[in-house]
Amino acid sequence: MTPRNTGDSDVLVIGGGAAGLSLAHRLTEDGAATVTLVEPPDGPLRPAERTWCYWGAGVDGLEEAVSGSWSVLRLHGTDGRPVTVGPAPFTYRMVRSADFERMVHGLLGRTDRGRLLRATVESVRGVPGGAEVRCTLPAGRSLTLHARRVFDSRPLPGLPPARTRLLQHFRGWFVRTGTDRFDPAVADLMDFRVPQPAHGLAFGYVLPLAPDRALVEYTEFSRTVLSTRAYESALGHYCREILGLGAFTPERTEQGVIPMTDARFPRRAGAAVFRIGTAGGATRPATGYTFAAVQRHSRAVAATLRDGHGNVPAPHGRRALAMDAVLLRALDTGRIDGPAFFTGLFRRIPAERLLRFLDGTTSPREEWGIGLRTPVWPMLRTAVEVPFLPRRSEPAARIGGSGR
Repeated sequence: MTPRNTGDSDVLVIGGGAAGLSLAHRLTEDGAATVTLVEPPDGPLRPAERTWCYWGAGVDGLEEAVSGSWSVLRLHGTDGRPVTVGPAPFTYRMVRSADFERMVHGLLGRTDRGRLLRATVESVRGVPGGAEVRCTLPAGRSLTLHARRVFDSRPLPGLPPARTRLLQHFRGWFVRTGTDRFDPAVADLMDFRVPQPAHGLAFGYVLPLAPDRALVEYTEFSRTVLSTRAYESALGHYCREILGLGAFTPERTEQGVIPMTDARFPRRAGAAVFRIGTAGGATRPATGYTFAAVQRHSRAVAATLRDGHGNVPAPHGRRALAMDAVLLRALDTGRIDGPAFFTGLFRRIPAERLLRFLDGTTSPREEWGIGLRTPVWPMLRTAVEVPFLPRRSEPAARIGGSGR
């Protein structure tokens, strides 16, 4: 007989990644519900340490976990010309997963409304009045939990059918240089001086942590990932030939794959079971940014539960997803030049407005103005085409790693 845990909660959150930690954080902080966060025990199911980045304004409750922030953003076009912007009131912020995990675990440990459970989830199913989750504890004992609602952040076994599917894949080094090489106030979001692939686009990404330390990444938007050897070669070329770092030491690496797709992600797996994070469609299709949407969605879920509403909102609005579907298709077909497109946006549009657009919080009027500053005819042609394209299934790609 499988024992039932007597400490069942209003809400059970599955997964200790960005989405699971964020929702447990917001629900516990707001007192919206009693929460049990179920994380996998140490082993192959537990993700490696990674970083998440987002832009924020003012106090947002994550200050304890933020390990770096930048008030100046920069892009380099393929011609080498830089575009430097100050996105005030926003700053670009980095959160390391270990710091975020420590913060949320500490919060759960200080309240009687939340708890952390290390266990492997075997199954989730709806039952009268909520949902049932069957787990295996590290020692091998089975455990059954019950909750009124379950929020599941585990990766899907495969991506849903889509009209367009690209991957944002990257490998990064935390480097230490022999001399001061970085400006700690400036983050390089996209450096298109790297060699461009035949399909898609590529860029460098630099987040300085000190004058002699930085996270340096090589990123591609394309259909397939690279070998480790190819990533290492591209990173080495970027650090030595383009950034001119001189002598440096890679102290730690991270690598990840983020889906960029107009697939329709199922937000529910049952009457009381909801998907969150990338599995629930939180990743912005045209940029790969996820962490900011996860924070916004977690706050919305907490407010919904606190106010007693039954419907859990979507992480992105329909208008934002429709625009992303057009941009993603235009990039994939090559109708627009990716490096020129993104560099042009930062050259022509006030940074604060552009970041709100990328975050999905601009008004229709603002979006119309931004659209007029893109390649109009290729985008219009694509907008007409997209609704008639069939959605097709493709082989699943393993997703994860650090996130934007």
